[in-house]
Amino acid sequence: MAEKFDVTVIGGGPAGYVCAIRLSQLGLKTACVESRGSLGGTCLNIGCIPSKSLLNMSESFHKAKNFSDIGIETGEIKLNLEKMMSNKESSVATLTKGVEFLFKKNKVTYIKGVGSFNEKNEILVKNDKSEIKIKTDKTIISTGSEPLSLPGIDFDEKKILSSTGALNISKLPKKMVVVGGGYIGLEMGSVWSRLGTEVHVIEYLDHITPGLDKEISNEFMKILKKQNINFELNTKVEKITKNDKGVVIETTNKDSKNNIEADVVLISVGRKPYTDKLNLEKIGVNLDKKGKIKVNKNFETNVKNVYAIGDVIDGPMLAHKAEEEGIAVAELIAGQSGHVNYDIIPGVIYTSPEVAYVGKNEEELKEKKINFKVGKFPFMANSRAKAINEPEGFVKILAESKTDRVLGVHIIGPHAGEMIAEMSVAMEFGASSEDIARTCHAHPTFSEAIKEAALSVDKRQIHS
Repeated sequence: MAEKFDVTVIGGGPAGYVCAIRLSQLGLKTACVESRGSLGGTCLNIGCIPSKSLLNMSESFHKAKNFSDIGIETGEIKLNLEKMMSNKESSVATLTKGVEFLFKKNKVTYIKGVGSFNEKNEILVKNDKSEIKIKTDKTIISTGSEPLSLPGIDFDEKKILSSTGALNISKLPKKMVVVGGGYIGLEMGSVWSRLGTEVHVIEYLDHITPGLDKEISNEFMKILKKQNINFELNTKVEKITKNDKGVVIETTNKDSKNNIEADVVLISVGRKPYTDKLNLEKIGVNLDKKGKIKVNKNFETNVKNVYAIGDVIDGPMLAHKAEEEGIAVAELIAGQSGHVNYDIIPGVIYTSPEVAYVGKNEEELKEKKINFKVGKFPFMANSRAKAINEPEGFVKILAESKTDRVLGVHIIGPHAGEMIAEMSVAMEFGASSEDIARTCHAHPTFSEAIKEAALSVDKRQIHS
């Protein structure tokens, strides 16, 4: 007889594993089905964690090459790419095994294999060794997403790379072309540029980082250009051809056609929900035009007792957004009041300097005809940033004109990804820029730039 569960979660990424743990904590007999062979999904295995490992190590390598500028004399600095990749894999293995431990600790049943709907309350799980069926009262779909390519172009992960392939390059390329000026492409481009690769970014739009505050985006590109990353904007990739040396990328813009030769090309034009093997059509789950699963405010699909969270539904494809949805749906199923505030989901780009934001940007506020005030403060005037020679960037706070309530915060600068948490909490509690300005910040810290930006909203900053 098939084993019976109160809830089965299909997908063990940030949405799924967090959801499964919370369900079990709430007293529900829970199973999590994962096809990868290790938990953590794209984020832990081939996304957030390995990329941040390489970003950190490549930044350390870059800084080490320039130690003499700050009075530290060293011998020749050499890159051992094999050892760097091994270190990255070690970090990934530690974290994925940690999630398995959390499953055991919280009594979540971990089932390895590809899960699909045999019927609404029965899940078929297949792996290399066996095929089993499990019964379930409720099912949560959290199978995540996968990289998109360009029409007619397939990833081979050797010369034509997705983000997965870009994390596993075994030999330093002399030249890399990145197609797409979004977060993933710029992070990966930064890694390989620091290690010595000539990097060219091709973007179809007239600016990088679509959706980011334009002022931040423009400053970001200026800084990346100074780091020797090259940009071709308003440019379309027509064709990519492989040859013995690498690849040829054919491009067009309003003025001309061009061929760019490179060792490898990274295609980073977005991601799509991964739902192909779920057999959703058998139980009649509705999808939208982009292939995402339609859900209501309680994460319910049109099929009773079938839910969906994370990258397979609408919203930003971010691990922390997925985790929040995982906790929320678990609590809703258990009869509690789970909730996600989508207006306050921070985003971070882990380049150097980092870029971070939460809430609305200027363009969104103008489009909605919301009156607002702007406060800005440069890291050039921040004591800590100057002391450690990282003075690039600024903090920008947007506050509603009449109420002074903070509507959005945008940071480009050192440790922006950590600093944004302060403003996420502040906005969650409805803080005004005056509240931030009157909060004592330790000196010398980067976070003083937030206080000064808040003071700047009413033109009373002290240090600039």
